[in-house]
Amino acid sequence: MTFQLDQFLPYRLSVAAAEVSRRFAARYAAIAGLSVPEWRVMAHLSHSGAVSVRDITRQVNLDKSVVSRAASRLQEAGHVVKSGHDGDRRLIALELTPQGEALMKRLSAVADEFQNELRTLLGNDIAGFERGLARILAQGDD
Repeated sequence: MTFQLDQFLPYRLSVAAAEVSRRFAARYAAIAGLSVPEWRVMAHLSHSGAVSVRDITRQVNLDKSVVSRAASRLQEAGHVVKSGHDGDRRLIALELTPQGEALMKRLSAVADEFQNELRTLLGNDIAGFERGLARILAQGDD
């Protein structure tokens, strides 16, 4: 049997993830002009409160430099404020501004709608898909 890339599960997962990300990014970019890193930073801050770039980097699966640049652009746009970190004076804490919170409220509705569309697309397969995805992601914690 000859290896076929288009039948290789890791490749198919990667392509599917990129396509889903691209489609969702188009939606929030159209509304707010955000990049993928900017969206991830804002989404993390919306539920975490003030945290360091280091903490965000661990949670959003992006390099520190990418998170730092995104945070700077978000600060320039008035969505994020930087301050000293309570626990470590060497760190900078990021937090959403009221403007950033209002934007995330709008974007959360867009995210919910997009997720519901994906769930509808997966139909009855959603429960099995989510269980399998959870097992794959749990192995990353090892």
